[in-house]
Amino acid sequence: MTGNLYRGQAGLPFSSTLRVYEPLDAFPEDQRAAIKSAGERAVSRAAVENAELQASLGRITRPGGDPFPTGRTDLVRVTRAPGVPVEGAAKEGEEEAADGVALLYCPSQLVLRAGLAANALIEGIHGPLAELLIPEEQRDRHQERIDQVNARDGITRVHTRASTWGIPFSWFSLFLESDPQDVVEAGGKILTVRVWAPISDALDRVRYAVANLALAAPDLDMLDDLTQLTEWLELFHADSMVELDYGAVADKVYPDDSPMDVRLGIECLAEGDMTGAAAAYRRLASRWIPIRQLARAS
Repeated sequence: MTGNLYRGQAGLPFSSTLRVYEPLDAFPEDQRAAIKSAGERAVSRAAVENAELQASLGRITRPGGDPFPTGRTDLVRVTRAPGVPVEGAAKEGEEEAADGVALLYCPSQLVLRAGLAANALIEGIHGPLAELLIPEEQRDRHQERIDQVNARDGITRVHTRASTWGIPFSWFSLFLESDPQDVVEAGGKILTVRVWAPISDALDRVRYAVANLALAAPDLDMLDDLTQLTEWLELFHADSMVELDYGAVADKVYPDDSPMDVRLGIECLAEGDMTGAAAAYRRLASRWIPIRQLARAS
């Protein structure tokens, strides 16, 4: 299955994701049964990744040219919260894995995310090209789907952020090199690397970065990114986990010292060590700028 995943991604842009997994009781009560059921249908993580990839490719070639997901089904990723045992019977609303560790869920929310992505694309290009890429009729039809989701679920937290052709430096501020990680390999290739951190740790780290940059480098663009990241994470349950999924770009950069370089760069700025900060940035740039240049390669 993992091999199919890698071959399916061949020729596609590198895509990386930042996900938040929440306990079942963090979701509205009327959504819990559907989320739990979707999680139980996920035979393996590779199966979920393949199903999502195949569905996205199918939408591109769908008759009528509508690229948007319909929302009839929504995939759910499931993970366990290491070090958070559920003693005795599971708490109300919580699910328990076979080893007594709480299960956490991350719904794909493709309808909402597709709408956000389309809006960002349209804002960036405007005019006839926007109409050619995503005709207004299709955007209006998808807005109806979004309205249905909002009417059914109310205000919804979007659990996934995605980035193509590289990982935003701000994301690395959430993790340490000592955090748990999973390296997924097949056929001599690294398919992905996934790194996890409890959301409480991730928030402490990003708040530290915001506080130091606000004093040392208030004009740095990364400060805005870190602030938005903090506000996003604050929406979620305190027992959540944050996952950075490198995707296929991992094969180009792993082993990756980016979390350490981001942390060292911020610490150097806070201490007024411009030489150290510049050295950390050079290491990051030498690693990631060649990846981002691939977006413009022919």
